[in-house]
Amino acid sequence: MVSQPYLTRREWVSHALKRRATLEAMHRPQALLAGLDPCDADPLLIRSALHHGALAGRDCPVCASSRLTLLNYVFGEQLGQYSGRIKSVDELVEMEGEFGEFKVYVVEVCPDCGWNHMIETFLLGDGRRRRPPRRQQTVEDIYG
Repeated sequence: MVSQPYLTRREWVSHALKRRATLEAMHRPQALLAGLDPCDADPLLIRSALHHGALAGRDCPVCASSRLTLLNYVFGEQLGQYSGRIKSVDELVEMEGEFGEFKVYVVEVCPDCGWNHMIETFLLGDGRRRRPPRRQQTVEDIYG
């Protein structure tokens, strides 16, 4: 679904079928009774999409907004304190050679209607075992 320029991408999983099923379920009356609302993006997720995301290049499947955004969340032991952060595609390409292994979760978010869904997951990295980077002092450490 999303083609990326990664050399070391492995264990790739597309969530396109789940996404399609969710969109189809939204149009059934039973979904309203069951409380299904995939347009329930957390305000922090919407803010992240507005400030850190990249435009998806396609319209939102719910409201047809052209502001559908992709976020790349990275997680991994070797990332240390940087695990759980949002990274751009360029940063991910750079990180491939710096870290042995980390997982990327690609999420699409519409800041207009709140639609959000995981698009794909995959592993990146050169496969070599490395220590996490040294912890650097952050603003949270100073002002607590």
